[in-house]
Amino acid sequence: MAHDREPTTAAPRPHPGGTDSPLSAAMVGRDRKLMAIVASAIRHREVILAHQPVVQARNPGQVAFYEAFARVLDDTGRPIPARDFMPRIAATELGRQLDCLALDLGLRLLAERPEIRLSINMSARSIGYRDWSTTLERHLGADDSLGERLMLEIGESSAMAVPELVLDFMDQMQPHGIAFALDNFGTGPTILRHLRDFLFDAVKIDGEFIRGIHANLDNHALVRTLIAIAREFDMLVIAEHVEEQADADFLVAARVDCLQGYLYGAPKLIPVAAANTVRARRA
Repeated sequence: MAHDREPTTAAPRPHPGGTDSPLSAAMVGRDRKLMAIVASAIRHREVILAHQPVVQARNPGQVAFYEAFARVLDDTGRPIPARDFMPRIAATELGRQLDCLALDLGLRLLAERPEIRLSINMSARSIGYRDWSTTLERHLGADDSLGERLMLEIGESSAMAVPELVLDFMDQMQPHGIAFALDNFGTGPTILRHLRDFLFDAVKIDGEFIRGIHANLDNHALVRTLIAIAREFDMLVIAEHVEEQADADFLVAARVDCLQGYLYGAPKLIPVAAANTVRARRA
């Protein structure tokens, strides 16, 4: 019978998007190569900082502070887009090492440029990471006034994962004058009880709710609610990813304190005209 015969044609080839396809194998190989480059760059301290201005909402010509973004360099010296690797290393040892380098670079810049204020991103996981805490202690020991111009940004989900650790760290840092910002506000599992207990000085409303807000009625209500919550706890309100003037106009009317986004400037290697690029020094 026909259905009992061995097939006389070749087996079907895997779908191009399947896990065994040449395309899939190429993508896996590319990702592995990229991660090897990232790991090597971090290990050899091939990291620089780009700085984006955060401006006063009612006086956008006035910079309140700069946010520092770590840029990992490939073997040609070009920055690797953070979106290509950060999700992969955020919870790993590489993520902690990158936090250390960013902190070291940022504090060196503050020491060299006493006229600027700087915010630096960190993961709550780095609080218990010895090299990170040692880096902070070393710089503050050399010049304790650096803390008065430093803001540390902690993502909402990261902070809520270990709230007690974050609370204890904030309490320890109070004498140094370090400010804290809750990043990605509105996207994570913030519990109001913890928000009351935390010592955050500012919240940064996530760009997911800011882009195109002037035409998005649902986000009107959400952002106004987030602003009201922050006001209740006496926190500065910063809107991220502001890219259109119409969005900025809505946010100013909604009484946001500061604005950040490409409307006011892209992250650049030099925060102000006379500054020198600071780069991680090889050990």
